[in-house]
Amino acid sequence: MEALLDKALNVSTIEEADKLLHEYHPHPTPLFHTALNLAKEAHAPQTRKSGEPYIVHPILVATITALVSNDESMIIAALLHDVVEDTDYVIEEIEEIFGEDVAHMVEGLTKIEDIREIELIPSSSNQKLISSAMTFRKMLISSIKDVRVLVVKLCDRLHNMTTLEALPLEKQQRIAEETMVVYAPIAHRLGISQIKNRLEDLSFSYIYPEAYEYIDTYMENNSQNLQIKLNTFVSTIKKLMKENGFAESDIEIFGRVKHYYSIYQKMQRKGVGIDEVLDLIAIRILVEEDLDCYKILGALHLNYRPIISRFKDYITLPKENGYSTIHTTLFNDDGIVEAQIRTFEMHNTAEFGVAAHWRYKDGRQAKQTVNLEWLEGLQYQNDSVEECYSLAKGDLFVDDISVFSPDGDIYTLPRESVVLDFAYTIHSDIGNKAVSALVNKRQKSLLTTLKNGDIIRIITDENAKVHCSWHDTVKTSKAKDGIRSACNYKIKACDKLAAVNILTQLTSSCKGVDAGEIEKILLQENAYKLTSNKVIYEEVSSKLFGVLSSFNMRCKRPKEFIKEHFRLISNRRISKIEFDYCCHPKMGDAIVGFVEQGSVVIHHKLCQEAYKKMKAKSPMVFVTWADTKSVRYQLIISLQNRQGILADLLVKLAKLDLNVLNIELGIKSSDSAEFCKLEVETKEDNRKKLEEKLSHKFKLIEMISLNDAYNK
Repeated sequence: MEALLDKALNVSTIEEADKLLHEYHPHPTPLFHTALNLAKEAHAPQTRKSGEPYIVHPILVATITALVSNDESMIIAALLHDVVEDTDYVIEEIEEIFGEDVAHMVEGLTKIEDIREIELIPSSSNQKLISSAMTFRKMLISSIKDVRVLVVKLCDRLHNMTTLEALPLEKQQRIAEETMVVYAPIAHRLGISQIKNRLEDLSFSYIYPEAYEYIDTYMENNSQNLQIKLNTFVSTIKKLMKENGFAESDIEIFGRVKHYYSIYQKMQRKGVGIDEVLDLIAIRILVEEDLDCYKILGALHLNYRPIISRFKDYITLPKENGYSTIHTTLFNDDGIVEAQIRTFEMHNTAEFGVAAHWRYKDGRQAKQTVNLEWLEGLQYQNDSVEECYSLAKGDLFVDDISVFSPDGDIYTLPRESVVLDFAYTIHSDIGNKAVSALVNKRQKSLLTTLKNGDIIRIITDENAKVHCSWHDTVKTSKAKDGIRSACNYKIKACDKLAAVNILTQLTSSCKGVDAGEIEKILLQENAYKLTSNKVIYEEVSSKLFGVLSSFNMRCKRPKEFIKEHFRLISNRRISKIEFDYCCHPKMGDAIVGFVEQGSVVIHHKLCQEAYKKMKAKSPMVFVTWADTKSVRYQLIISLQNRQGILADLLVKLAKLDLNVLNIELGIKSSDSAEFCKLEVETKEDNRKKLEEKLSHKFKLIEMISLNDAYNK
């Protein structure tokens, strides 16, 4: 891929592009020539920002596609991917000339409309998430029936990223950001590391140019030493393999320097400089058979001292994107080197992922399979593109772990997933009914964080209760969606019961009014929301009193008043506000109020005791928090391990007018960094403003609104 991209950078004419395409697709069919001529003719009047003929771009996209796939339909679709969108041709003409297969891909690529340069949103705008989410969802929708659409689109974006110089700086950064958060993760999920690594490095150079320059300068200054170290180690390993019975023709060994964005991520995760990154270089050892991988592993571990904590066997436990390789990190005389051991077949899948299925000219299928169930799982039905994108980030943009069911079935989950994520991955009913689990035969809670290789048995109960506060703890979209659906259903059920009880209490002094009449009024759309929405409450109560007046029934109209921290609407005298012993809602939680001997007893809306009272038709009253600006957040802050750090933290939080409700210290990550988890309450209703204040004072890792778990 690197060689092709280097050649493509020097291409500026149609003739040069044409020659390069035929170099990578040397045996074209007549249909290919028809497509090439049609694309040249259709794009003839057009030029790019750089001034070169526009047709050069589709030809080079087709060339990249030819490198990753021998499927000529994909190559033709790449040639024609902008024809329907940018010229007078329509999809029906494409289908008539090239058939349904090509037309389907071209139509899918056309639907993924790139945000035009004149419409690009500035990097600083709050709207950039929405535009990225829309692009992301269009990509998913267009690839439901044929994942080849995604592969060609990734090739298209890769070439676009190599030609950003012609655009203004702001647009370069905007396109690079979208590439980093939308395209690179999809390339990773499809297992196409050849594209994923280059998309990341190209995006990195525009998003963080100073960091990129820092790494590039270091690598340039140390390239000779690194190359000598690599060559020496490769030579030593070749000799060792020969001593262990491997013929030179049956094995291939080569070295590589890690790509820049991977180095940058290690520096950020561990808080170190580039000179402290242990494994800047790696070697790959390719063999014919799976068993040979383990023979080589044994030879390496017997001759070098391995770092066992960094050993990973993705052959026994392949990643969901089909990646299979043994990783081991070794000490040698000159330092530390990572060794990756895989078969030639595994190497093909690792480099080209799902596209490996179309790389063989004789029609063979790759042995390593790429699991595409994740793609089906990302077809979120929610109307909100921001929510779709937020859920997808949790599924796409993190490292994976592999865990097992008791029957030995393998499940891939995001790192830091909890038992409940596993339960919902099996089935939504299992997640909803889960009460605990056996993890490696030991009793564990549903919020226990899982590790690679764990064996989990879920224990269910028909009477299990889903806690809405779990929403921010789980990692997978299936679990988040399952919890939110269960909580929305529960809240709606509570609201319907409470609405009848509130109106029944309101009209209790009126003779002849029964619950049946009240329920008829509540059948109108959204009427049940009157329990916490003042406008709807007033509309419904006004309509109710109007109906009663028409029957000459006189009832005392309600009045709004504030008592302590609560806003109430009632036609009865309220002497005091009390809390029951069962739930203790915090400021901002969804609440309900029960009338008991002139007092109002406050419960959390999802309290089980409150639900029993609602079902028993206990008298209720409209109640909300008087100070609606109070918001709760969960903060995760990185802390240095030094004396007085906690006192310093609390003083700074107090100065920001944050009320600390809960604090958890001594949380350690896998790389030994220490963190503090806090639950705080604030009257600052501008989240972005608060986040900026916190970021100036602390190393803020994460900020989650705890109100969301109840409001969604």
